[in-house]
Amino acid sequence: MQDFRSPARDILFALNDIAGFADVAALPDFADATPDLVEAVVAEAARLSDEVIAPLNASGDREKACWSPDGVRLPKGFPEAWRTLSDGGWVGLSFPPEFGGQGLPESLFSVFAELVPAASIGFAQTLTLTVGAIEALLAHGSEEIRSRFVPKLVSGQWAGTMNLTEPQAGSDVGALKTRAARMPDGTYRIKGQKIFITSGEHDLTENIVHLVLARVDGAPEGTAGISLFVVPRILVNDDGSLGAANDLKCASIEHKLGLHASATCVMVYGDQDACIGYLVGEENRGMAAMFTMMNAARLHVGMQGLGCAERAYQTALAYACERIQGVPVGAAKGASLPIIEHADVRRMLLGMKAKIEASRAICYRAATAIDLSRHHPDAETRTREQGVIDLLTPLAKAYSSDIGSEVASEAIQVLGGMGFIEEYGVAQIYRDVRITAIYEGTNGIQAWDLANRKLKMAGGALWRDMLAEIRAFAGNLDDPRLRSFEAPLLAAVEASCAAADWFMEQHRENPRAVAAGAVPFQRLFSETVGAYLLARGAAAAVRRLADGDPEREYLEARIVVARFFAEKLLPLSIAQLEPIRSGDALLYALSPAQLGLPA
Repeated sequence: MQDFRSPARDILFALNDIAGFADVAALPDFADATPDLVEAVVAEAARLSDEVIAPLNASGDREKACWSPDGVRLPKGFPEAWRTLSDGGWVGLSFPPEFGGQGLPESLFSVFAELVPAASIGFAQTLTLTVGAIEALLAHGSEEIRSRFVPKLVSGQWAGTMNLTEPQAGSDVGALKTRAARMPDGTYRIKGQKIFITSGEHDLTENIVHLVLARVDGAPEGTAGISLFVVPRILVNDDGSLGAANDLKCASIEHKLGLHASATCVMVYGDQDACIGYLVGEENRGMAAMFTMMNAARLHVGMQGLGCAERAYQTALAYACERIQGVPVGAAKGASLPIIEHADVRRMLLGMKAKIEASRAICYRAATAIDLSRHHPDAETRTREQGVIDLLTPLAKAYSSDIGSEVASEAIQVLGGMGFIEEYGVAQIYRDVRITAIYEGTNGIQAWDLANRKLKMAGGALWRDMLAEIRAFAGNLDDPRLRSFEAPLLAAVEASCAAADWFMEQHRENPRAVAAGAVPFQRLFSETVGAYLLARGAAAAVRRLADGDPEREYLEARIVVARFFAEKLLPLSIAQLEPIRSGDALLYALSPAQLGLPA
């Protein structure tokens, strides 16, 4: 099995040469984010991922999370690794110092959000949910709630969860049945059941802070009547010490396709009618608060897909360079060469690499936009960057998790029969990463969000501005090494514009036609933006080469990978335009019986 090695150089290139981290570092709030500090953070994140977390990946998959009536035990080494992570201040890297954080940019935490799941996505789940819980409480919690819960979450002493899904509701959160009864002391009594609760119970931390959606007695039906509550596993006394156990339990954990090291829990609240919860924000405004957590989690889930893709690619590349099999077409008869010399293996490897780099560029550009939208002194810039986040979040989540599964599948193909064997590691990656396209809103939901809500925001200004930026870039490529990007980028812009304009019309006439074309549109738009960002990186590489940068071989590779994406992959997405605009009629032309459902 190939050992994982964090792609620190690729990450620094994505941050500095594509995502514009210099604009973040120039902000007054981030004066400490010097190039030396950034390199040190990336290097230490890489060391921790490679040396502490990555060795737990295969053993965690074999050992699995283990449930008993007394709680959940995670695999050997997980609690120690969590203590190393929390002692190093990684949970609070980008959170305010007044709550115990380090106050560094979100885009630097995103490095960790990529590398930890690349090392072990099973281990990464608790980190992702805890960070999301902190985001929600900082944005919507009262001063009392923030002071009581956030510092311990930031320190990693406590962990967080997100409790949305119920057996009868699935993704339809408005159909939830968990109830919250007001009490005279201002608390609420929570009663209900939640399923698919990641890290709902474990032995990593001394307390777990559940964020639970519930309906207050008498509230309206649907999402308009949902409220958000903090429900700690162990109650917290006024002095901050731990008190009695709350009335909640993990009834069981799911037996899953992958992510065996992570506990996916069935949580039961209020068996004894004594489960205490604390309202976050206002009654009936719970979805707004939960969406803060979900949006943070969506970017981090995209990073999980990206990290798994990187690990699968590394395994495939190493195997392709070592495995001797067959005589490549064009080689001398009887030549003994590794399979990387076969054209089809080259096609797969370059495709995997290009998708990974496009995904990484999208994710880090979204992360720098978060920093700029929150901290830039100019209000117009903050608004513009918020628009970038709104547009890129469904891309980062859906595209990155999609390519996580695609790259893992292609890695199995590169390894051939060995890829189907557990000992080589890519089978586990394939099993583990598959969930990322499902949770935090399925990728179909992400595509609908993009094609419906995000396209309509600001009257369509967000996507028009983004595509205008790409069109302007493509029209100003003067260097001969960059001119080959012009035609595919402009073709992708025109296809994206045509699809988006058609959607804007169909929103009024036939919104179901938009839903029918949303997923292929998400791919087209994602790869249009990804190709543009990679071309920006290629332009930066050309400039650095002209300046005599000593990393010549690496920079040359950046140009080739970007060209491969624009010339070999992007046309496949552009070809989706007509299927996108073909409408919904064919999808509904057959009844369930005609589709083969037995009578």
